[in-house]
Amino acid sequence: MANFIIADRTIAVLQKSLDLRAQKQQVIASNIANAETPGYAVRKLNFEDNLRKAISHPEMAGRKTNPKHFPLGSGGISAVQGNITKHPSQNPFGDGNSVSIDDEMLDLAENQLLYEAGSQILKKKFSMLKFAASDGR
Repeated sequence: MANFIIADRTIAVLQKSLDLRAQKQQVIASNIANAETPGYAVRKLNFEDNLRKAISHPEMAGRKTNPKHFPLGSGGISAVQGNITKHPSQNPFGDGNSVSIDDEMLDLAENQLLYEAGSQILKKKFSMLKFAASDGR
């Protein structure tokens, strides 16, 4: 029997996207929790560009024949990580806190909607697999 892969690239991308969206939710929650902390620089988790690059340049299929060989490929979708950047306050007055509750709530709502959309698509993919596995019943 040939190698049979149930999970396709779409499922892998959706899983990674959901993982990164959960991390982004934690970063946003941390920003909101520190809204009154003097000198706190707002943090942003960016991963969309890295995920887009991993999708457009799939990992190379390589095989190590010797344990001393360097690993081949970039690791693909599973190796995608987010980058956290700090954005310090540009206002010379005040306590140096750069958190805007309005901006954070907007980011929170957007991230939540994208998470929900991704989870619904993933749920639909799994229900199609279940339908196929049950011979269409």
